Amino acid sequence: MNKRSGLSFSHIGIFVTDIQRMADFYVDVLDFTITDRGTLQGPEGPIELVFTSRDPDVHHQIVLVSGRPERIDFNVVNQISMTADSIETLQAFHRRLQRADVSEISPVTHGNALSVYFRDPEGNRIELYVDTSWYVSQPARIVMPIELPADELLAWAERHARTLPGFRLRSEWRADMARRMQS
Repeated sequence: MNKRSGLSFSHIGIFVTDIQRMADFYVDVLDFTITDRGTLQGPEGPIELVFTSRDPDVHHQIVLVSGRPERIDFNVVNQISMTADSIETLQAFHRRLQRADVSEISPVTHGNALSVYFRDPEGNRIELYVDTSWYVSQPARIVMPIELPADELLAWAERHARTLPGFRLRSEWRADMARRMQS
């Protein structure tokens, strides 16, 4: 079965305080490329935009927009999530993050994914993750030993996931979701 037609997620834009610092972070730490940048007139004056992408077919995946106040009481963006192509990639980014200007680095498993959470320089929470081939009921969040070799980490995660409620193969969960989304 195919994904739902009509809409698909494209990109996100976030307000930032120090646009150059944030652009440098997304380029240097997360390997985004600046695809465009410029200024538009906004209701309160000029705003600067930096468009970034990791995909040559997509002009922008994250847009950085100037104008975020220095102090805000609450950030309404819970997280920005990106899929890694392998456990090894996830582990390499974890090592890179430990040397970068980030805080709250937290490697966890959700049962159905292996994730590394952290905060960018302005406090936005980011998740890098790899899906697993199984599903467990959500929410689930368990600290994981990301330093294990990739095959051992995956085996550890599956052993743990099998103890959680709702464990089943991802293919079974997907078939159920496809049926539910068709109705």
